[in-house]
Amino acid sequence: MASEARLKAGAVLALAGVALLAFGAGAMHDSPRLTVLCGLAALPLAFHLWRSLDRLAALQHTPPAPASGLPIEQQALLDNALALEARLEHTPVALFRIDGAGGEGQAAPLNGNARKLVAPGRASDPAALYRQLAAQPGEQRALIDFDTERGTERALLAVSSITLQGRPQRLAALMPVESELEAEALHAWRQLVHVLTHEIMNSLTPVASLSHTAYGLLGEFRGALPEDVGTDLSTALDAIRRRADSLVDFVASYRSLSNVPAARPERVRLDALFERVSALVGPAWRARGGEVHFSVEPASLELMADPGQLEQALINLLKNAFEATGGGPGQAWVAARLVRGARLRIEVSDDGPGVPEGLAAHIFTPFFTTKKQGGGIGLAMVRHLVHENGGTVRHARSVGRGARFVLTF
Repeated sequence: MASEARLKAGAVLALAGVALLAFGAGAMHDSPRLTVLCGLAALPLAFHLWRSLDRLAALQHTPPAPASGLPIEQQALLDNALALEARLEHTPVALFRIDGAGGEGQAAPLNGNARKLVAPGRASDPAALYRQLAAQPGEQRALIDFDTERGTERALLAVSSITLQGRPQRLAALMPVESELEAEALHAWRQLVHVLTHEIMNSLTPVASLSHTAYGLLGEFRGALPEDVGTDLSTALDAIRRRADSLVDFVASYRSLSNVPAARPERVRLDALFERVSALVGPAWRARGGEVHFSVEPASLELMADPGQLEQALINLLKNAFEATGGGPGQAWVAARLVRGARLRIEVSDDGPGVPEGLAAHIFTPFFTTKKQGGGIGLAMVRHLVHENGGTVRHARSVGRGARFVLTF
């Protein structure tokens, strides 16, 4: 900027000198000698004016130097590196660096999503997750499970091997897919249940209707039949009628799973909601000497959800707990609190025998049940209702005995 100012000042002075000499030459036109001298004196000034204007024009076309003072090429490389780092930091997957080749090495987070994944409130054992990542060979894709404070989650893992500065490394990209897989599974089950119940009901309804009609006609004409034939027909038709009615009720319960109305969220005070649930389930527990304990921390905790659907989900979970603790008085706990990341967690636990380890992965599947009289719809309905209200439900390992379910919103 200083050189540009000097050039402009020199150009102005040269221009003024040339103008002054031209004026002098015009004033002394009667003396040719003085006129020639003025012209000769103006030549250096004109040359200086031309040089100054030429340099100013060159400066106008020269790009400004970077503020850091680095050469243009180095500044461009630095800008590209900073842009790449910003993109890496905000990549929508968790990236980890694994030093070393093969199934050994040390894993470390590379971007913000990876640091969030191992931060308190997500992975319950970050060291175990690091070991699991370090044990993965290069160039592979797989689904892995890892424990979080909400229960076991699944994630898609992709590993690539690279060499940097002569040292082997692996890059691991981890994308949690539990919620996406759960949404797809729920949609698939709803479609399957809808088709099955529709087709079964179409065939079952006339069977139930005809069995009732036949049983009624038999009562009218039974006297015209031999006694043993009338007895056998009555027994057979009565069995068909009862089983048809039972199947209609059974299929209708599954039809409710595929016809759950859309959630209508509203602001819900959890302490008031827990009071309503307690009024519904508490008497049965107290009648056999048990109790359901409710707690909300803080007491003013609120949630945007469909109150009817959330109540139904909690009632289903407490119904399961009631049946599981049927061998004694039984105790159950429902606790709501805020956890890290501004998430709301509702835990429902009991002191029953708990869920067998090998069955935990199947308990939310429709039609799956371990009860003699169960239909396998209770927990499937819970998962559907919670998911409709923007939450997730997991079976979590209990610290002591009993079952523990975690609802997270």
